[in-house]
Amino acid sequence: MMWTLWTILSLVVSALAIGVAVYFYKWVQALPVAEGNIDSISKLIRKGAFTFLKREYRILTVFVGIVSILLLIVFPSPVWKGGISENILAAVSYIAGAALSALAGYVGISIATLANVRSASAAKKGLAPSYMAGFRGGAVMGMAVVSTALAAAALLQILTGNADLVIAFSFGASSLALFAKAGGGIFTKTADIAADLTGKVELGIPEDDPRNPAVIADNVGDNVGDVAGMGADLFDSQIASLAAALVIAASLGKVEIEMVFCFSALGLLASIIGVLFARVGPSGDPGKALNGGTLLTCGIFAILTLAATLLTPEFNIRIWGAAFLGMLVGVIIGFTSEFFTGDDKKPVEKVAEACKSGPAFTILSGISYGLVSIMPSIIGIGVAALGAYKLVEPLGVGYPMFGISIAAIGMLSIVGMIISNDAYGPIVDNARGLAEMGNLGDDVLEITDKLDAAGNTAKAITKGFAIGAAGLTVIALLGAFQEIVESVTGEIISFNLMDPLVFFGTLVGAAIPAVFSAMLMLGVNRNSQLMVQEIHRQFDTIEGLKEGKPGVMPDYNKCIDIATVGSIKELIPAGLTAIVITLVVGFIGGVQAMGGYLAGNIVTGLFLALLMSNAGGLWDNAKKYIEAGNCGGKGSDAHKAAVIGDTVGDPFKDTAGPSINTQITVVSLVASITATLFATFSIFG
Repeated sequence: MMWTLWTILSLVVSALAIGVAVYFYKWVQALPVAEGNIDSISKLIRKGAFTFLKREYRILTVFVGIVSILLLIVFPSPVWKGGISENILAAVSYIAGAALSALAGYVGISIATLANVRSASAAKKGLAPSYMAGFRGGAVMGMAVVSTALAAAALLQILTGNADLVIAFSFGASSLALFAKAGGGIFTKTADIAADLTGKVELGIPEDDPRNPAVIADNVGDNVGDVAGMGADLFDSQIASLAAALVIAASLGKVEIEMVFCFSALGLLASIIGVLFARVGPSGDPGKALNGGTLLTCGIFAILTLAATLLTPEFNIRIWGAAFLGMLVGVIIGFTSEFFTGDDKKPVEKVAEACKSGPAFTILSGISYGLVSIMPSIIGIGVAALGAYKLVEPLGVGYPMFGISIAAIGMLSIVGMIISNDAYGPIVDNARGLAEMGNLGDDVLEITDKLDAAGNTAKAITKGFAIGAAGLTVIALLGAFQEIVESVTGEIISFNLMDPLVFFGTLVGAAIPAVFSAMLMLGVNRNSQLMVQEIHRQFDTIEGLKEGKPGVMPDYNKCIDIATVGSIKELIPAGLTAIVITLVVGFIGGVQAMGGYLAGNIVTGLFLALLMSNAGGLWDNAKKYIEAGNCGGKGSDAHKAAVIGDTVGDPFKDTAGPSINTQITVVSLVASITATLFATFSIFG
């Protein structure tokens, strides 16, 4: 066993975070629920979310079983080369990664569907109690996800000292996250689009009107897509960054492995402090409170890691500089996303103005600002990678790529706070819907609207952060792939774009994110049309539903079933396409083609993910800006155009966009796991 100071402390801090998560869970659970039908509505949402999750996980269990058998045969080395003990450990690690990723989704659904109704109920007492219910509900997810990822990596290091097993564990987390994010995204946008088009556009009824048969499915979707899906996604990013850093650190020495765990543990500790001190005043700004918590966590992380570096003679200040640079750029990317998506910023106001000229101008302006928004974030990722590389380069061979991996660790150091902010968004979104469906009054709606607006902006920041973190992580994974190939072949390799194999791989890799995104959005398109037909059927056949006669209720379960069956049907082909094409390219062009493939996949994946996330968030907040009484207000032609823009943006920001960063992580891990096969057998390699 490899007991070291910082691996032990990683387990201690992880245990502390789990304790905080349990405390917050009990605290939220103890909050009172308002009288009336709000409790029964929340139970419908909770039941629908768990029904979807169970059916999705049942399908994914079969996938995990098949992949674990394949992994047993080929990783870390093919069984026909002798020795199977490490392959068994790798398969077990893969299953554990998938299981813990699934657990992250389960925990998220469990707390979110308790916190939503309590946040709505607490709004009767004011903004601060409602905010605390939503934020602490999100913090349960943040603490549970990050502590699990860190503890698993530390345990694997202590028990085996084999970084390859962390790669297998990470692949389990990533592959399940890919399908969970895609499936949840398809579910949530199927319901959201159908509810908006039939409710707000056709009938002119409010967003969360209980007469709409899709309204419960829409609220279920917020949980399975934005809570369970994003939780699995950031769990995947966290463990993937640890895997890449540990593979590279293993070739450098024990001190570098210690620094990986040091920075990760102190990042989680900073997040614990940040969530414990999160507050908002009775008439305060929830958006500022969320951003203030993020900045506080960053400051604590920077101070703690600097102190640890200065007090440990073996630690190098240059490596701390790389981690600090990664964290700084992550924050900048997040707040850049806020500029392009915030409802108090110029881009949103400009798009809202364009809505007055019709939906065509809504789409054109949103896409244009989305394209512009890519540049700052892409430059930020490039600066972080280049800066970390050059900062650590003087330390010797192998350190430059380690610098990039440490920058990714730094960027993800505050991920506990980031997940807390992200999960807060769908919780208060649900709270707003429950307040309307439960008739809690205009004062409660005003408070929940304010919390929801802050949640939308927070989600835009966290999505930008998640994409930036994925960008640095997959660059580090490219370095890990190179490290694995060099250890197998005993040769130094590089990827020259003038090499036709590298160029071939680059072109194919560049096309994958576009095809993957199209498959997901076409899935949303097909399922939404089915649900729209079902909503029309219910309004036409259920007497008194459209008029809102007392006692007349729609069949909510039918819409939930359409979204569940459709999303599960659509998620498998998209995920398998990305994985299968990765293997085909590797067996055709070998490791050179695979190096190009990963580079092409990273560049266009980041491009599309940022475009879709920011454009979608911009359209959403332009609609909310108009609904607040600007540019004609609710019911105006500008509002109808904004709803259409938001409908286009929904699968952009909540289905395809956030799934792409998981896709690029998955194919990078597939490449690392199958590197030995590509190095020994390929048609042209």
